Amino acid sequence: MIVFYDDARARRFEPFATTRPLCEMRSGALLQRERWCQVLGARAVGFVSSPHLDGFEEMDAPARFPGSITAGTWLVNTRAMPTLLPVKSTATVLSIDHQVAAVKLAAPVTPEQLQDAMFALEDVLPSTGSMSNIPGAWLENVWDFVSHLQTTLLTDIPALVEILGAKPLDAGTATVLGGHGVFVEEGATVEPQVVFDTAAGPVLLRKGATVQAFSRVAGPCFVGRDSTIVGGRMAGCSIGDVCRVSGEISASILVGHANKGHDGFVGHSVLGRWVNLGAGTTTSNLKNTYGTVSLWTPDGVQDTKLQFLGTMFGDQAKTGIGLRLTTGCVVGAGANVFDTMPPKAVAPFSWGSAAPYGSFAVDQFVDMAERMMARRQLLMTDGARSWWRQVHSVASADTRWPRR
Repeated sequence: MIVFYDDARARRFEPFATTRPLCEMRSGALLQRERWCQVLGARAVGFVSSPHLDGFEEMDAPARFPGSITAGTWLVNTRAMPTLLPVKSTATVLSIDHQVAAVKLAAPVTPEQLQDAMFALEDVLPSTGSMSNIPGAWLENVWDFVSHLQTTLLTDIPALVEILGAKPLDAGTATVLGGHGVFVEEGATVEPQVVFDTAAGPVLLRKGATVQAFSRVAGPCFVGRDSTIVGGRMAGCSIGDVCRVSGEISASILVGHANKGHDGFVGHSVLGRWVNLGAGTTTSNLKNTYGTVSLWTPDGVQDTKLQFLGTMFGDQAKTGIGLRLTTGCVVGAGANVFDTMPPKAVAPFSWGSAAPYGSFAVDQFVDMAERMMARRQLLMTDGARSWWRQVHSVASADTRWPRR
């Protein structure tokens, strides 16, 4: 069994920490939860994170772990991103870059211990057993989802091809350039007049994925279950399940159930779950000065040291048609913005055509979210409605966000 722990740093990965534990974020081709389950060969039974995430529920995601974590359970730091290889060692402590990433508990850990975000896995190292250093990387900052994306996809996709038994795309189905290959899980569809460019890395299409005619897909690229590429150019992306993508998109992550179904450029960005970008929405991912990009964080604006960085869209964020977003923008969860270019940071549940924004009323937000889910044949439960109301209240009162 695995329980995931968000430490103090993970709990500040905004705009996503407002609405989801870090184990439900996509890194490379997989959610962090899926990655660790594959590496450890064990099932996830819960997470421990900020109190406002009590009540979080999402499809097959485990809920907040309710009590003491028993001995024999793996406790995992969710900022650790292991390479997608099964751990063959019998070690009870796993490290990445010689920093403790996971511990197989020798004694129970209480909820009171984990409630403190300053708790560290080093505090519960077993007195016996061994440590194994495994390959991988650490998510030190929220923009590391973007900075690690290309290298992670290059190791994830070959591993997943083997795990899933995906097959090379039949010759003649599409035009394939480069030598890394295109791999498809049974049930994926590729229409005629598609071009795959695998010069920089492979492409993997999961079951139910569709690439429509007149699309150009450049690797490394992952397309999740039941997602559709409806035309345009896509390069170096990780597209989660049940997404719809068109236009031009590069080096970006869609966590899942997101919609970028029209023209417009999105680059070096992360789209949370249930994000919808209006037609023509365009992100800037490179400054006119070609300098490094700064990003708003709960600890102030920080220099990311990245030359390319677009927008971080929180869960359920929405943009109007033709919206332009500045380099290194953060759009909070549930925000609905349109018309005028937003400032560098938009607070959660903002509403309007220009700053200072109004508030997206909670009843209207919940109704909208429920309607959007219904379009994907998913029903919002009473528990989820109640939880979203709780999150709306907490986030609307969060003084860390600029409100101008």
